[in-house]
Amino acid sequence: MMDLRFSGLVVVVTGAGGGLGRASAERLAREGASIVAVDVNRATVENVVASLPTKSIAVEADISSESAVQRYMDDAVSTFGRVDLYHLNAGIFGSFAALPDLTVDEFDHVMNVNVRGQFLGLRAAFRQYQIQESKGAIVVTASIASLTGSADLLPYQTSKHAVVGLIHGAAVYGGPLGIRVNGVAPGIVPTDLFADAASAAGGKNDMVQRASTTPLRRAGSAEEIAGAAAFLLSDDSSYITGQIVSADGGATIVNTVRPSGGAGAWDTKSVDRLIYGRE
Repeated sequence: MMDLRFSGLVVVVTGAGGGLGRASAERLAREGASIVAVDVNRATVENVVASLPTKSIAVEADISSESAVQRYMDDAVSTFGRVDLYHLNAGIFGSFAALPDLTVDEFDHVMNVNVRGQFLGLRAAFRQYQIQESKGAIVVTASIASLTGSADLLPYQTSKHAVVGLIHGAAVYGGPLGIRVNGVAPGIVPTDLFADAASAAGGKNDMVQRASTTPLRRAGSAEEIAGAAAFLLSDDSSYITGQIVSADGGATIVNTVRPSGGAGAWDTKSVDRLIYGRE
């Protein structure tokens, strides 16, 4: 039987309509939490809430909208009277376009959701903790892209680097108040987030192949990321704050110029041809 370590607690989970957010909502609810499940898609998030074993609510909201964030907080407080924990997970991956071809609108859209949205969520959480005069914990979904670089997905990569700054700043501010803020940084986890890019190199179609080069030699699952998030929200991590916990099969520890890291085991010409159109 699973430990009910979140029994009686209320948790906001954004992006809860699918993928990592749904897995997080399900994991936390199985451990006793009531979930405020937030997603931009009403139908999917209502479906998630209907499957949860605890009293939970679904809220349709665009996390990049200040008024929408306030609405999900108002709904949470009016239903449960308080909010104890947060998993600020919602995000988008944006454009695969090469740097010279990116538009300002494409860049701004990703930054609005992934950075502005997380800022608004953090601010709302701290305001509510102040009203409640309570302590708490917040987990923000970062990414392997928060810690490393690549030539594609530039808006996403930039936004996820910025998320680390938000986590560090919020953790320093929250520490004296008894509010912990941490990030979970997933590696390759095939979810619907990448469904629209199923045929793109670096999208969903080759995730399993790419993950086979990690030390664990496999892709991760949404449930595994949910387990990491649950740990960071629980009292089991009571002396951890301001940390980015990589759940990536060991991808970010690999030295790629050593033989054990796959040095020389891939064809750079094929990569350059794809990105730069040259032999």
